[in-house]
Amino acid sequence: MRNVLIVDDEVQIRKGLQWKIDWEDEGFQIAAEAGNGEEALSLIEKNRIDLVMTDVRMPRIDGIELAKECKKHYPDTKVIVLSGYSDFEYVKDSMKGGVRDYLLKPVDPEELREVLSRMKDEIDQEKRKQLELAKLKRIVRTQLQEVQEQALLSLVKEEWLQHSVVVEKLKLTRLNSFLQANVKAQFISVEIRDIKGKSQRVNELRATFQMLCKEIAESKSHLFAFYDPNYTNMMQFLLLIKADGLDSSTQIAKTIQHNVKKLLKLETVIGIGYVVKGLSEFKTGYISSLLSWSQSQLGTHSEIVDETVKKEWFANFPPELEKKITNAIEQTNMEKFELELNMFLGEKTKQSVFSFSIGANRILFSLVSVAKKYNMETKNIERLIWESQQAIWELNAHKKVVDCLVQLADMIIERVRNTRITDGKLIVEGVRRYIDQHYGSDLSLTILSELFHINSAYLSEIFKVQIGRNFSEYLVDRRMKEARKFLEDEHLKIIDVANLVGFSSSAYFSTVFKKHNGQSPIEFRRSTGIK
Repeated sequence: MRNVLIVDDEVQIRKGLQWKIDWEDEGFQIAAEAGNGEEALSLIEKNRIDLVMTDVRMPRIDGIELAKECKKHYPDTKVIVLSGYSDFEYVKDSMKGGVRDYLLKPVDPEELREVLSRMKDEIDQEKRKQLELAKLKRIVRTQLQEVQEQALLSLVKEEWLQHSVVVEKLKLTRLNSFLQANVKAQFISVEIRDIKGKSQRVNELRATFQMLCKEIAESKSHLFAFYDPNYTNMMQFLLLIKADGLDSSTQIAKTIQHNVKKLLKLETVIGIGYVVKGLSEFKTGYISSLLSWSQSQLGTHSEIVDETVKKEWFANFPPELEKKITNAIEQTNMEKFELELNMFLGEKTKQSVFSFSIGANRILFSLVSVAKKYNMETKNIERLIWESQQAIWELNAHKKVVDCLVQLADMIIERVRNTRITDGKLIVEGVRRYIDQHYGSDLSLTILSELFHINSAYLSEIFKVQIGRNFSEYLVDRRMKEARKFLEDEHLKIIDVANLVGFSSSAYFSTVFKKHNGQSPIEFRRSTGIK
C-alpha cells in the first residue's frame, strides 16, 4: 500500500478529499494530514510518504514551495497540487519545480482516480528500479569483497611472487591502507560451535555466520574479514591498529561474540594474535592468531584466547628457506625437501614449542599453496592437511608433525610428477585456474611457465590444444568478463576498472573493451542505465 499525505489549511477540505473515493481500492492509504507546508515537511521527514496532495495557497510554506523542497530533499515523493482556476497558469508553470500533476477544485472523483492510477504506476516503477539498483550494488559489493578476500588470503599465505605485485594488487582492490608506512595489524580467528554440540546446526548456519562477519567488518573502516577454506567453521579478521587506541582486538572479539550469540544462538571460540608491523609480518601474525585459537578448551562454551602467544617466543624464519622447500616440491625432489625440512624444523634447531609450531604452519601453508596451484584438493590431501594441522596444534608432537608434513609432501610430489607426464591437461587446468584468480595481475607466458616449472613454448602449445584458445585470447576474454561486472558499479571510474582487470592504460582498455563488446566502456554503462 502506498502512503498519502494530504496538505491543506482547511480541515473540511482535507476530510472531503478523503471521502471522495475508496483510497485502498486505488492502492493507497491516507498516512497523515498537515495544515501547511511546514507541518508537511516535518511529517515527510519522520514517515515514508509516497504521494503528497497539497493545496497551492497556504500560510508559512505554500504548495509550490513544498513541491520544490520535496524535489530537493525527498525526490522519491510525488507531489500533486490542488488548485482553483485563478491559480491554473501558476501551477502549470511550476511543473518543472517538482509538481508531478495537478487537479482543479472542486476535485472530480474520476479525475482523482486517473491521476492516482498514473502516480501508482510511476511509484511502482521507480521502486522496482531502486530494488534492481540495490540488488546490483549488492552484487558489485560482493564481487569487490570476493576480490579483497582473495587478496587478503594470498597476502597471509604469501602466494604472490614479487613485492611489486603485492603493492599493485592491494591498490587495485582498495586496500591501500595496508601500504601505509609502519602499518600495525592484528589477526583474529573466530570459530563457531553449537551450544548443544550438534555439528549439523553449525553446518546449516555457516554461510549466515560468514555474512554476519562481513557485515561487522563493513561497519568499521579498519577491520577486514576473509575466509580461509582450510578452516571450515571459521572466519578470519584483520584489524589495522589505530593510533587513538579505539576498537582494540579484545573489544572487536567481544562484539563478534555478542552478535553471533544473539543472532545465531551459537558459541564462538576466538584466538587473538600478536600485533605485527609491516606486510612482511602478516603471515606470522595470522599464524599466531590460529595458534592462540588452538589453545582453547574443548567443549561448546564461548572463549577468547588472548596474549597466549608471545612474540618473543618466535624465531625469525628466513623466507628463502620456504622458497627452497617449495622449489623442492616443484622439482619433485623428495630428498631435497626432507633435507630442507630438517634444516628448518629438525630437533637440532633447538626451537621453543611455539616457535616450532609457527615454522611448521609456514611450511604447511607453502604445501597447501602448491596443492592449490595444481588443483590437488582431493580427499586424501585434505585429510593429510587436516592431520598436519591437528598435530601442530598438539604443540608437543614434534615427530608426528614432521611425519605428517613428509607424507603430505610425498603425495603432492607424486601428483606433480604425474601431472607432467600426462598430455598436459592437468598442467593447463592449473594454469587456467591461476589466470581466473589473478587476471588483474601482470601475467605472461614467461611468468606462468616459471611458476609452473614448464617450458613457455610447450605451455603455449598445450594450452591452445586443451582450451581451444591461445593464452592471450583466454586472458583477455576473462578480463573483459570481469570488466563488465565492475562497470556496473557507478562508483568505479573507468581507470579503476581498467586497473582492476590488469590494464595500466584506460585508453588501451577502452580500445580492447570496444573490440570485444561492440561498445566503449562509457556506452556499455549507459546501456545498463548508469550515467
